Amino acid sequence: MKLSHSLSLAVALGWGATVTPFALAQQPPGKPAAPASAAKASMTVTTARPLQSSLPLRLAANGNIAAWQEASVGSEASGLRLAEVRASVGDFVQRGQVLAVFASESVAADVAQARAAVAEAQAQAADAAANAERARAFQANGMMSKQQISLLLTGEQTAQARLESARAMLAVQQIRLKNTQVMAPDGGIISARGATVGAVVGAGTELFRLIRQGRLEWRGEVISTELARVKPGTPVTLTAASGTRLDGKVRMVAPTVDPQTRNALVYVDLATTPATATTVKAGMFARGEFELGTTEALTVPQQAVVARDGFNYIFKVGTDNRISQQRVEVGRRIGDQVEITQGLAPDATIAVVGAGFLNDGDTVRVNNQSAPK
Repeated sequence: MKLSHSLSLAVALGWGATVTPFALAQQPPGKPAAPASAAKASMTVTTARPLQSSLPLRLAANGNIAAWQEASVGSEASGLRLAEVRASVGDFVQRGQVLAVFASESVAADVAQARAAVAEAQAQAADAAANAERARAFQANGMMSKQQISLLLTGEQTAQARLESARAMLAVQQIRLKNTQVMAPDGGIISARGATVGAVVGAGTELFRLIRQGRLEWRGEVISTELARVKPGTPVTLTAASGTRLDGKVRMVAPTVDPQTRNALVYVDLATTPATATTVKAGMFARGEFELGTTEALTVPQQAVVARDGFNYIFKVGTDNRISQQRVEVGRRIGDQVEITQGLAPDATIAVVGAGFLNDGDTVRVNNQSAPK
């Protein structure tokens, strides 16, 4: 009695219930088995087709900013004391501006002495000329010997030569007096100063270094295999280490290539302004891009390119909305467009928004009405 009660309870609770062939045979005829569940779309994406775009062709290079030309301003006076220094590093000076002044008292005395020597020589030359004129008058009537006449004529020439020599010495002393003022040979920016008040310097000592006209240039290092693409006049866009952007133009390409690096220098004139002159200095590192024109390219939105495992992929959407993962090679990036150089057909339909969450073989829903404008 207890055993039959336990069996009844187990059947009621469903323990150990099994479906036997007999039970299947008792199912109502004509009722089909439940079908397998259909594949469901994993997510909603937007799609696009590749575009044929005209992209700028650029060549990147690194280099340093340098002075276009530097002038060394030295002393032409010897053994004189620097009495005054009127320019310092960073000053913008004009051509002919006085940068330093030497003590000129001793030179001024030499000039006065030279002027006195000229006056004396002029008086002697005038006296010799008068004697020579009388000798010529006596030469016709024979009242003076030929030897005396010759001496008087020679004395005139000698006095004239002494006068010219005195005048030359006066000119030398005047030049020395002029050189007591050190003047800028050209307009530009003082980049270095060695002049010190009170110093006695020799001739040829450098007192200042000047960046001529304040002009700067960029010397970019271009690999020899790309050198033929760079021509004089090519526009260049630079980004200095300070973040300042500059425009330039190729002035010349170096005639030689460094045998160690296989690179050649390209000299680029920079269009500096007073605003950029405060942030761009000679000696700075800068990265430049040569503008080499434009070329046609196949581009896709940047969202459509997914980087995985060190490679770039796009996800093609088939007619059945099934995803096919495709490896591609990318090139230039302009704005939100990426150039595809290999691996994509121009008529392919690719996933854009949501591409980063897809896998090969997924099924998606396409809703381009929600695509960003």
